[in-house]
Amino acid sequence: MEQDFYKSRIESHNINVIVPADEEREVINHIIYQELCLGEIKQSSKHMYKKIINHLVDRGAEGIILGCTEIGLLVKPEDSEVPLFDTAFIHAQTAVNTSLSL
Repeated sequence: MEQDFYKSRIESHNINVIVPADEEREVINHIIYQELCLGEIKQSSKHMYKKIINHLVDRGAEGIILGCTEIGLLVKPEDSEVPLFDTAFIHAQTAVNTSLSL
């Protein structure tokens, strides 16, 4: 999230990017690398992600990018009042569509 990979590409389309606060990013990264990457799905972590999503919405977010492949294991579209964009699903869907069009 600190890097410019997604942010600059999105902003080039006149979309404002809101990044979680530093302490929220620490929570996000901890859950990804200390839980999700190890196959642990905890309700307490889901609650924290939902809290962070809601905070982003309160700050004006109209959609949330799940920019790590494991996050979709924890939160689902029904967990958010705004659209969630699961990059793992988007990449897989694009790969299938590209393969079928060959």
